[in-house]
Amino acid sequence: MKTYIALLRGINLGSHHKIKMTELRDSLEHIGLQNVQTYIQSGNVIFDTDIEGKEKIQDVVHAVILKDFGFDVPTLAVTQEAVESILKTNPFADEEENRLYFVLLKNPPEKSLVDQFNEQQFENEDFHITDQCVYLVCKKGYGNAKLNNNLIERKLKVEATTRNLKTMQKLLEMTIKD
Repeated sequence: MKTYIALLRGINLGSHHKIKMTELRDSLEHIGLQNVQTYIQSGNVIFDTDIEGKEKIQDVVHAVILKDFGFDVPTLAVTQEAVESILKTNPFADEEENRLYFVLLKNPPEKSLVDQFNEQQFENEDFHITDQCVYLVCKKGYGNAKLNNNLIERKLKVEATTRNLKTMQKLLEMTIKD
């Protein structure tokens, strides 16, 4: 049994794609995921499963949300080790923590698209692209950033979802078993 984190994109934003976390936990437990926990209302789910491979897990979680809640939610699954690695290799670790964001990528972007993106500059913002994450520094806050999830998805042609440092740290903490 392995622990995974499912990151759901675009749920519970305003009146868009509302899912109660208790109902989501029940749906995921019903399909056999174990020790299901959620963190805040924005689609962070930690669970244990015997299902092999993050692609299969993404498909299973996506399908249950579509079936039980009636909408298509981009779903990204990561392991505890992946989150740990992302945090450990953060090139902006010296920045103020409330300025740090992590755009987690479902698939590695094409090198040519990364090269093109790396030529861009954004006032009060900085970034670093890896195969699994775009690290962001948003000096005026993520809500005011031009360099956001939608732009990254469009320019790198990947599915992605963004979390702040506090959320990433909490998700990692929640995966650690006593």
